This record gives sequence, C-alpha cells and structure tokens, in this order.
Amino acid sequence: MPDKKDQILSSLSALVFTFWAGGQWAVGYLAAPTLFANLDRVSAGAVAGQLFHIIAWVGLVVGLVLALLNRIQGGWGWRGAALLAVAVLAALSLFVLQPMMAELKAAGLENADTAARFGRLHGISSALYLLQSLLAVALAWAGPLRAVQNSSGVLSEGR
Repeated sequence: MPDKKDQILSSLSALVFTFWAGGQWAVGYLAAPTLFANLDRVSAGAVAGQLFHIIAWVGLVVGLVLALLNRIQGGWGWRGAALLAVAVLAALSLFVLQPMMAELKAAGLENADTAARFGRLHGISSALYLLQSLLAVALAWAGPLRAVQNSSGVLSEGR
C-alpha cells in the first residue's frame, strides 16, 4: 500500500492531468466549433485564438511537470515520452506557430498568398493539436504516471 505522500502525489498528478486533458478537449472540440457556429469569423477566431493560447500554456507546464515526475518515479518509458511530447508540441504552438499566424493576421489576410500561408500554418497547428489530444487519450487510458514505489519498496499502481 502506498504511503500518504505517494497517494497525495498520485492524486495531484491525476487532477492536474485531468485539468489539462479536459481543457484540451473542451477548447478544441467544443468551444472553438461553437464560437465559429455562432459568431462572425473574425470574432470567433480572436476568442478561439486566446483559448488555444491559454491551453497551450497549460499543456506546456503540465507536460513538463508530469514528465519530470514520471522520470523521478523511475524512468521515462512511453508515458514520459508522451508527456514530454505534449510539452514540446505546446511549445511549438506557443513560440513558433501562434506568433507566425498572428503576424500574418496583422498583415491582413486579404492577399491570397498571405491567406494561403495562414491556412497552411493553421493546418499544421490543427494537426499538432489533434496529436496532443490523442496523446491525452492514451495517457488517460493508461494513467499519466508510472507506478510509484512506497516506503517499503513495494510497487503500487500509481497514476
């Protein structure tokens, strides 16, 4: 049986993971489509962009923290790699794709070349978001963290 500290760590990790995964799915597959169905394209894009920016920051922090915890608990394994991938994909979105898309929007999307570049970046961004969402499904199915070792050295099922 895991000790109290392991139980708390496991519960907090599960809670943090659930916050990110639920936010990831809610923003991308509920909020954004609803915005575009009910608002004009410019307003919907502005609000959706802010939501994607926020959830990318959450993904970056949660991915890094849980990957580190996974490493501390005994190794990387596929879970650690998946969590690190979540963080890397979030960083790509935050520091590469979102600024490039914002620059193109600021220049105006009336020009066909600019609009086409924006469309390509948006497609890449959408594909990376889908990949993060699928990683969240795999991690939710298996539990985002490795088994934890309690103070007596016995492995317990940790998440």
